[in-house]
Amino acid sequence: MKNQWLINILMVIISWLSLPILGWQNIKRFLPAAILVGLLEAWNVQIGKKQKWWVFHNNPNSYLSGEFPFNIGPFFVGSMWILKWTYGNFKKFISLNAVVDGFFAFILIRVMNKLKVAQLVRINHFQFFLYFFYKAFFLYGFQYLFEKRNNP
Repeated sequence: MKNQWLINILMVIISWLSLPILGWQNIKRFLPAAILVGLLEAWNVQIGKKQKWWVFHNNPNSYLSGEFPFNIGPFFVGSMWILKWTYGNFKKFISLNAVVDGFFAFILIRVMNKLKVAQLVRINHFQFFLYFFYKAFFLYGFQYLFEKRNNP
């Protein structure tokens, strides 16, 4: 589907174009946690694909044309933005993650289904929300440990 390729390209480009606004110091500060959580997400995707929790219509078995653009675009860059806006205030961090993950799991996935990009198969929207949301605790924990190590 042409829609999926266009959406993939746009979400990666738009996400990465926001990085200069984030600032080099913030990128340097939050990059390690974003990388670690990105790797966790890449591993989780393999489980989700194997369990058939979702399907991408264009090329169902391709990680590169399916989940990869989401992982290196909004998920990776968004992790750094969320840390920038909320790190140091755990309640604010968890609240913002809940809103963003809820938007993706309950609204954006429905839009993606209507556009014939992707749909949930063997999990419901709430389970999909939890699939994303639990990683917020790892993101914050990684950042906390990283900062504790660098600022004794």
